[in-house]
Amino acid sequence: MAAFKLFGTVGKVGLGLAITGGVLNSALYNVEAGHRAVIFDRFQGVRDVVIGEGTHFLIPWVQKPIIFDCRSRPRNVPVITGSKDLQNVNITLRILFRPIANQLPRIFTSIGEDYDERVLPSITTEILKSVVARFDAGELITQRELVSRQVSEDLTERAATFGLILDDVSLKEAASSKDLVKRAAALLKSLEQCLFSLRSALRAGRLASAEHSGELLLVSVYLIKVMEWRGQPFPLAAVVVQISSCKTHLTFGKEFTEAVEMKQVAQQEAERARFIVEKAEQQKQAAVISAEGDSKAAELIANSLATAGDGLIELRKLEAAEDIAYQLARSRNITYLPAGQSVLLQLPQ
Repeated sequence: MAAFKLFGTVGKVGLGLAITGGVLNSALYNVEAGHRAVIFDRFQGVRDVVIGEGTHFLIPWVQKPIIFDCRSRPRNVPVITGSKDLQNVNITLRILFRPIANQLPRIFTSIGEDYDERVLPSITTEILKSVVARFDAGELITQRELVSRQVSEDLTERAATFGLILDDVSLKEAASSKDLVKRAAALLKSLEQCLFSLRSALRAGRLASAEHSGELLLVSVYLIKVMEWRGQPFPLAAVVVQISSCKTHLTFGKEFTEAVEMKQVAQQEAERARFIVEKAEQQKQAAVISAEGDSKAAELIANSLATAGDGLIELRKLEAAEDIAYQLARSRNITYLPAGQSVLLQLPQ
């Protein structure tokens, strides 16, 4: 009987300890490093107090903790927008963001736990479209630092209204302007060789024009942009710029590629028309100079005849006779017959 009583007492004590442990466990919660907690009360709603790191107490069933990560987190936002010259531009923006700790109750109440999914894509698209619309396709490359700075300033100000801090805003895979120029200069030689080989093969008929025209245009545009980066003048802006390890990744639409090809054709036709005009001008000048020379020669001959009489004409006759005799003497089909003599013998008179 004593043993049964002992086992019953131990069971009751164990059951009490289990219930007590369960209650204590449900009344405790942990906030990890770099996180903050917001308390939702079933009677008072979301409390304005932000709970810091550590272990804390709450009232079971009445209160519920909502944990937020307050560390900087990266996010890539791709945006397709239009430039100032109405070209489609694909830009990927990389953002390091975190919420403002003392505004977590307002963020949870007005936006929700997935605030990054609701806020960042919308404000990023809005800011990028407004900034990119101020620049044309070429300026997005040549003035990349200015574009990135304006996007960062406008986006940081816009995100602050939602209780977010942007630690870094940059166009994807960054590099300085000097590095871009050095890399572009390093690519110039290989691009020139590639362009030369493609054109040579195309002229020789070893490549199909319809099949490789796009590749040839792409290499041509790469070469044009690299020449612009090196400070060499070139009348055509870049269509596709995609250099490895560069901060900016831009691709333009098919319409822009076709427009560039049409522009190249128009430039060639303009050069041909200019050459034809210059050729006509040169022929005109040559005809005028020839006519002036003939007029001067006729004037000199007339003066000579008036001064020396027919002597000049006789001199020209002698020169012509000498030339004719020289030409006849060189011909094998000419036979000279003496005058007044019968060279052909035994012929009836």
